[in-house]
This record gives sequence, C-alpha cells and structure tokens, in this order.
Amino acid sequence: MEDGYGGNEAAANGSYLKASKVEAAWRGQPECAKCDIRHLALFADLQEEDFIGVHLPVEDLEFRAGATLYRAEDPGLALFTVRGGLVKLVQYLANGDQRIVRLLKQGDTAGLEAVLDQPYRHTAVTMQATRMCRIPMTTIHQLNADTPKLYGQLMKRWQQSVDRADEWLTFLSTGTARARMARLFLYLRSDSTDPLCQLFGREDVAAILGVTSETASRLIAELKRERIVIALPGNRFRCDVAKLQEIASN
Repeated sequence: MEDGYGGNEAAANGSYLKASKVEAAWRGQPECAKCDIRHLALFADLQEEDFIGVHLPVEDLEFRAGATLYRAEDPGLALFTVRGGLVKLVQYLANGDQRIVRLLKQGDTAGLEAVLDQPYRHTAVTMQATRMCRIPMTTIHQLNADTPKLYGQLMKRWQQSVDRADEWLTFLSTGTARARMARLFLYLRSDSTDPLCQLFGREDVAAILGVTSETASRLIAELKRERIVIALPGNRFRCDVAKLQEIASN
C-alpha cells in the first residue's frame, strides 16, 4: 500500500504523523495500563500477566486526515483501535462512486474481519487527525489462544459492529434528507451531553446520507440560517440538541 498501514511498512508519503514509543504491550512499558480509553478498548479485560510472552509490538500511531489505513481486499494483518479522531469505512460502487457505510469513533475497532484471516472488506480512511493503536494479528491470535478474556472482548466487538450497522441503516439511510442530516449532527457529538461536533467535507456528508453534495450543502445552510447549528472555527458546530432531536424524529 502506498499510504496505508495495514502491513508492517510505514507510510512513505507521510500520511501518518508519528509512531509513539510503545514497545510490546506492557513489556516494561506503562502506556497500555494508563490508556485513557482502556475501558473502551479491545484489551479492556486483560491484565499485565496476560501479555507475558507477547513479542510483537502494539503500535501507537497518529495519522493526518485523509490517510488510508488499509484498502478493501488488502490482507488482514492487523486490527486498529481508535483512540481519538474519526475513521470512515468506504465501499466503492461499480461506477466509481463511494458510499460511506460506517464511521468509527473513539473506542471502536477497525478490521475485525482480519480475526477470521479474511481480507479487509472496506477501505478505511481517517477523516480527522486520528490516533490509533495498531495490533498485529499474530498478537491477537496468541492472546486469544492464551486467555479467554480476549475472546469475550472480540465477541463484544463483533456485536458492536452489527449494532452500528443496524443503527446506520435505521438512522442515516431512512427518512427525509433533513431528518438524516439532523441525525448525523447528533451522531458526531462526542457524547450525549456535548452540544459540539466536528463535521467534514460536503462530499463525505453526501456519501453518508446518500444525497448529492449540493443537497448536503443546502441542508447545512438551512440549519445554520435557522440557528439550529452555529458554525465555529475548524468546521466545528454548536448544536441545538433539542431542535435537532425534533427534526430527527420526523
């Protein structure tokens, strides 16, 4: 891959920013134990003793927006846990158009199909500056063989992936375009109490909602005019959550 990180090669064109100094998980390093999203991550149930004998590194990587982690049909060599930022999973149609089939946020896992030794099914691209842990499949298989705790977490990840796919179909692919846009703004908040969200390019918004870029721009402009969303620097928006929820329910 020219700009991906699905294998062991670094991105030669500088699409990722840096690899932090994480050796093997817990091999004399405190980073995994101190991870601020440990409770959300794949290794949530594992203890230090579970990592004895693990030799391949869990890499802590930072990617620029627009970096490709892996492409559809690439060999599944690693899983990725999102520590911060946003990743889109893309399917390309026969005519070359793209459809974003899911967004991954903090705590989500990308590339689960690799657990079954299958190639990646989507192309994974960062939509913002994103920090991720890259976990080689060799490490996953070793840990899975040594402890049932990881198997339980993997099953949770599969169920979470199914739930997200159902949620995507229900909330972002049905109803009026205005209702779907409102749901997208609500989805992009970091948590249920946060009125702020960060949007991305209109083409990506259109690919998520199944509308044209022109329609996406018009819908956002309408919400801004009505003061339901207020534009802030850095393509961030302050949301009137109550009004968005009212629109989303239609």
